[in-house]
Parts: sequence; C-alpha cells; structure tokens
Amino acid sequence: MMQSSQLFKGIDFLRNLSIGEFFMFFVYLALILIAKSLVLFLFRKLSPSKDFKERIYPVIEDVLNWLVLYGGILFFLFYFSREQWLTLPFYETEGVEISILLIIVAIMIVTFASRLIKAFNHYVMPFVYEQFNIDIGMGYTINRLLYYVVMFLALAISFTTVGLDLTALGFVFSVLGIGIGFGVRNIAANFVSGIIILFERPMEVGEMVEIDKKIGRITKIKLRSTVIETLKEGTLVVPNQYFIEQIVKNRSSAQLYARVVVSVEYGSDTERIERILKDAAIKAAELMKGIPEKKADVRFIDFRNSALDFQVEVQVADVEMKERLESNIRHAIAEDFINHDVKLAKTVYETQ
Repeated sequence: MMQSSQLFKGIDFLRNLSIGEFFMFFVYLALILIAKSLVLFLFRKLSPSKDFKERIYPVIEDVLNWLVLYGGILFFLFYFSREQWLTLPFYETEGVEISILLIIVAIMIVTFASRLIKAFNHYVMPFVYEQFNIDIGMGYTINRLLYYVVMFLALAISFTTVGLDLTALGFVFSVLGIGIGFGVRNIAANFVSGIIILFERPMEVGEMVEIDKKIGRITKIKLRSTVIETLKEGTLVVPNQYFIEQIVKNRSSAQLYARVVVSVEYGSDTERIERILKDAAIKAAELMKGIPEKKADVRFIDFRNSALDFQVEVQVADVEMKERLESNIRHAIAEDFINHDVKLAKTVYETQ
C-alpha cells in the first residue's frame, strides 16, 4: 500500500516556474489564434462561389481548428521540453510515474479520439451509406455505436496510461451502482430504452411524431433522451422511456389533417349545420395555396349536455399549413354562424 508521503513528492517544481516564460508562451499562442482567424476570414471573403462556402469552407475550418488545438499542445510540450517540472513525476502508482506530460498525453488521446470519430462519421460514413443504400435511421444508429465504442476504448487507454487499474475501477463502479441504483433507476431505464430505440428503430431521425398534441421532427436520438424540434413550442427533450411505455403517433407516413371541433346548441338542424361547416371549410381552404385537396370532411361526432359536436377535417401537407388552416376555418365558421344565426352550445356553468 502506498504511503501518503508519496503523494505529490515532486511538488517542489512549482518553485522553478517562470512567469516570464508562461507569459511569452501565451503571447505566441495568441498570435497563432489571430493567424487562424485571419486565414478563415480571407477564405470566407475571397471564396469564389456559394458551393465553396457551404462545402469546402467548413472542412477547412475544422482542419484549422484541429491544427490549432493539437499544434498548441505540441508547441506547449516543445516550448517547455527542457523544463524539469514537465516530466518530473509527482505521483507513483503500481510502478507508473505520473507526470504532467503523462496527463497531457492521456487528455490528448481522449480529445483526439472524439474529434476523429466525429469527423469520420461526418465526412466518410455518408459515402459508405450511399454505396450500400443504408437509410438515415440506420446510419444514425451506426454512427452512435461507433462513437461510443471508440470513446470507451480511448478512455480505457487513457486510464491505463496514467496508471489507473481498470479492474479496481470496475469494482468501485459496481459497489457505487448497488448503492445508488435506486436513485438512478430512471436514468438506467432511459439508457436501456435508448439502446432499444437505436436497434429496433420504431422511430428514426427526421420523422414527424406527435407528443402531447405537439407535432415535431426528431433531430437527435441519444442514449438517455430524444430531441424533437417543433414549429412553435421550441425544442422538446423527451426521455427515451416515454417512447417505449407510451403510445406515440408517427406522423411521417400518415396523412396530416387540419381538424376543428365545434359544438352547437341542442335542437339545431344537424344537416344544416353540416352544410354550413363544409362551406366554411372549403372557403377557407380555397384561400390558401398548397392544399392537397380542396374538399372538407364534416362529421357529427357526439352528443353532450345541451350540445351537438361536429368535427371538420381538411387534408394538409405540413404542420405549419395545418395550424394556419385551422385558424382560417375557425374564422370562416364564426362568420357563417353569425350570418345564419347559429348558436354555439353553452357551457355547463352558464346553464346553472
């Protein structure tokens, strides 16, 4: 067992640090960042075409960011290569001497692996999917699995580099898992649900789904949650367990309808009300462009206390058109009801 006296036995190196050297290092680093910004500015301003800005410029920007990040780290190691504090071990475990250099190398392994797999998934894998006719949902699943596998290996290598015993680490995590298992059961359930969604693919990235009467497009499926972009409600972050346990409507393949429900007072002429509603819906649909079919479906759907319920449906192409048409239909119905002296049903508290 290591003695406490071994901890930070090389702490004396702090006395030898030179403030002037560090100041000059940051000056050089600032010049590198300014040069990178200048190069990007010139590429952006002098680029010959829009296609260059949309396709080539992002690649150049990524490459320069890579060069600056890892070039800056290598420059740091080269600049202070003669300093004793860089390689002086301040901790030793199981024969491995831990130094600042070793920690920097471990961090570089993790960050480089993360950037490399992201670039590989972004620039290389789409061509592979195109060659083998792999759809976007399966491609997304493969990308996520590749990312998790590579990052797990990178973390394992970095832990081993700094002398961390993975066997002991696994034992610690298992003990902690038993202790906090009840507290994180929802996280575990969402994690397992995310794996099920990625493999079974009941829904995929790019599809339209309806959650609590909100319709949006799936933009990202992560292991714990799914991100849905709606038209007006903003971004919804939905726990993956919801998709496994609840009924979720997939609107991608289904036809989308603008629906308006209206209640008239009991005793009204139902056939007359149906004609008025149909005329109002058709009038509203004809005022809009892009409606697939300029016809309406009107149904007498329910009896209630002192009320007759009708539903109006018109097929639409997208969610934005659905919301605008529903508003226009309500305007047309209100106008026609006034012209034909049709009374809406009173609520329960108004009749008491």
